[in-house]
Amino acid sequence: MKKALNTVFLLLGLLLCVLILSQLRAPDTLADSELDDFSNHDRVLIIAPHPDDETIGCAGVIQQAKEAGAKVKVAYLTNGDCNQLAFMVYEKRITMLKGEFVHMGEVRHSEAIKAMQLLGVDKEDLIFLGYPDFGTFTIFRDYWQTNKPFKALLTRARNVPYKENLSYGAPYTADSILRDFKKIILDYKPNKIFVSHPSDVNGDHKAAYLFLQIALADLDKEVRRPKIYPYLVHYVSWPIPRHYHPGLGLNPPAQLSHSEIDWLKLTLSSAEVEKKHQTLLAYRSQTESSAFYLLSFVRSNELFGDFGAIDIIKEASSGKKVSYSGLSHLFREYHDNNMYLPEKEDIQKEHGQVSFAVVDKMLLIRMQKAKEIRRFFNFQVYLFGYSHKVPFSIMPKIRILCKRDSVKILSGRIPVNLQGTTLERDEKGVVLKVPMGLLGDPDFILTSIKAYGSTFSFDTTGFRRLNIE
Repeated sequence: MKKALNTVFLLLGLLLCVLILSQLRAPDTLADSELDDFSNHDRVLIIAPHPDDETIGCAGVIQQAKEAGAKVKVAYLTNGDCNQLAFMVYEKRITMLKGEFVHMGEVRHSEAIKAMQLLGVDKEDLIFLGYPDFGTFTIFRDYWQTNKPFKALLTRARNVPYKENLSYGAPYTADSILRDFKKIILDYKPNKIFVSHPSDVNGDHKAAYLFLQIALADLDKEVRRPKIYPYLVHYVSWPIPRHYHPGLGLNPPAQLSHSEIDWLKLTLSSAEVEKKHQTLLAYRSQTESSAFYLLSFVRSNELFGDFGAIDIIKEASSGKKVSYSGLSHLFREYHDNNMYLPEKEDIQKEHGQVSFAVVDKMLLIRMQKAKEIRRFFNFQVYLFGYSHKVPFSIMPKIRILCKRDSVKILSGRIPVNLQGTTLERDEKGVVLKVPMGLLGDPDFILTSIKAYGSTFSFDTTGFRRLNIE
């Protein structure tokens, strides 16, 4: 009898494990389409915010591109010198000396060279810029045309301190970073660029995407526009399960599995997965403290996808109902285990929405609440306008902070007058109206919205492009 009970409990346990694993594995249909094959005519550029991001997101890309005879270059935005926890675990000591953090950046520089050699990428095809880890988004937002560069948090540097880097001595300003991005693209002329995702919650990852968008807009008449493939690294409760599961597929986060992003996957062979695993382990300074997280990306495929641009036609008020364009989901329900995968037809009912219009030279941003959001919510809006007639460095970099009925506007670090900006609230949500003149009368806008409320911590749309026609 006891033996029979033990057998029953064992079978129940195995069944429970199967059920749990089936829930953890997201449906294969979330990324049906395969990334295009590489050829020997391809010139691939991978932009990594930190050393190891190129392996996390694109080790399979590198292997398959090299196998096809394509050219591959990797550009590192930072040397990753602001990961204090990794430093303490790797060096087995605590320090706050700025020179020690520069040393950490040099360690990661060396690790990147060794890691890329494993994937067949020569040192000569690696470009290190060395801008401040944990600072490049602030630089994009606030440090244009300034004589006082950004000061890094741990190295306390205001200029690139790495003598081997392309940008040695360059000031920590947005003009420097944009100039370097444009130089890389002009010199190399890539036809495929892999870059960090606009929905990534890490600031340096957002910045790499934004600088690339501005660089390509500036070079629109000088180079043929390459295909852009964003890869995601940092997102809430993703990927799961954690640690090393090479047999599992990598699927988008549940909150990004809807139709706003057309996800592509690159299927890897078992040999390519193992090579990715070994390459990631070459980053000892990171895996000694974060292997549980980093090895989560060693899966049977890699993922790429971007938001489509939203086209907005300028209108004149005529008493008709405003025609809003585009759709971004907001106030999505977050689940720590990431097991909530709504059907596509249910998304509009379960999530709030953000849409846009331009009427009488005013940008209208409509945020409609989900039914569950009953109380006031506060939000922050980034509006980075681009004009082909005006250098981006002097265009306004607008951040709008809304708390209840209070509206505050910053251009870079400088508070500005509301200049006709209004906020209208009702039971369905809010409409924010911003004069296009305040944004520099742009041809397109890069925008992201982050919302806060009492029934949820925050939600953000990721950066979207609004084309003003």
